[in-house]
Amino acid sequence: MGTFPEGRAVSQVDVRPEAGAPDAVATTTMEASQPAARPLKVIRPPTFSVNTIFTGVRTLVQYSDLFYTLSLFRLNVRYKQSVLGWSWALLQPLALMGVYTVIFTRVTTIATGGTPYPVFVFSGLLPWIFFSASISSAVQGLVLHPNLLTKMYFPREIIPLSYLAAGLADFCIASLILISLIVHYHIALTWNLLYAIPIVLLLGGFAAAIALFFSAIQVRFRDVGLAMPFVLQVWMFTVPVVYSLQSVPVRYRRLYLLDPAAGLIDNFRTVVLGGAAPNAASLVTSGVITILCLGLAYAYFKSSEATMADVI
Repeated sequence: MGTFPEGRAVSQVDVRPEAGAPDAVATTTMEASQPAARPLKVIRPPTFSVNTIFTGVRTLVQYSDLFYTLSLFRLNVRYKQSVLGWSWALLQPLALMGVYTVIFTRVTTIATGGTPYPVFVFSGLLPWIFFSASISSAVQGLVLHPNLLTKMYFPREIIPLSYLAAGLADFCIASLILISLIVHYHIALTWNLLYAIPIVLLLGGFAAAIALFFSAIQVRFRDVGLAMPFVLQVWMFTVPVVYSLQSVPVRYRRLYLLDPAAGLIDNFRTVVLGGAAPNAASLVTSGVITILCLGLAYAYFKSSEATMADVI
């Protein structure tokens, strides 16, 4: 008989396994009664390396459910208590199309290769608004949620990337206007239209690279968020949104197309309105630069992640 400190007598039980049974039976029974250990995340000092990228991507995949939830939250909050609601995703590009159509058909003229200017400019505004609006909101994302950064751990890149996912939803909604314009102007579509999918994904990747890089800097220097709207306004006139690539002098086009946004928007217009395959050289150049920028930006973001909660 054995006695507990309270003085109650209990019988001792022999838990030795039967002959021939593995020794792990007894230890497994005892371990099963113990509470499972809570997962522990160690945030190590910042590093900038290729391994940081792969480790970060693996962790991001594990938190895919949080990314999905935050993306839906962005969509719900964006138009909450708004009278027009989701119609704002249609009104912004439609209003800009009207303004630019008046300016560039009444005040001056732009070579469009025979394409009616309203559908021509809208095919440039649609990817540009997705690109610029996603960057503008994603850069501000981290500083708008300091409580999330200081009270719990999750991959910080989920916040800016959720803004890009919401921007992609707006892009899909506004595409309905582009489809209506194509039908109205009797523009023939071809199977080359399918190239628009990888083109938009590359444009989203380039937007993600810029958003990740500058959102990490924005945590320390709030000047980035103040300057970004102005930079995007100027940037719009350096890409073929309201004018065509043919308006750019030939001797400058190679340098001009080093901007992935310029090459991708021009190729988007080509496959949607022109019915032709994208320019291979331009598309490859834009793709390679986008992948490099995204890798470098993501590595920088992850290397800054460990100290974000301390300086935000």
